[in-house]
Amino acid sequence: MPAHDGWLMRAALREDLVTAMKARNRDAVTALRTAIAAIDNAEAVDAPGHGQSSAGEHVAGARAGVGATEAVRRDLDANTVGAILRAQVGERIAVAERYDAHGQTDAAGRLRREAEALMKYVRE
Repeated sequence: MPAHDGWLMRAALREDLVTAMKARNRDAVTALRTAIAAIDNAEAVDAPGHGQSSAGEHVAGARAGVGATEAVRRDLDANTVGAILRAQVGERIAVAERYDAHGQTDAAGRLRREAEALMKYVRE
């Protein structure tokens, strides 16, 4: 698949999020928001000099003005986005099974509905 398929998957997630919000489908909204956040986190790139403290008010390489707070992002391909989504589904199913084992069927059902909302993005 082309590298832009990762971007297309993200766009589809966002579109489905809007649809779920309009339909007031809380489980799908929760799952889609969490998945989008996980993808955003995976795209994040450490800032140059991350963890270094600045002794003065001026920082070498700092920018001012429009776009100064924008950070470079990684470009994720469809395989990477798919792996993130598979992990999201797997986590929900695993926790749902633990909830079932402890008699918390309502919580387990909610997690299964969240997993189902993401299943259409997961390819085996």
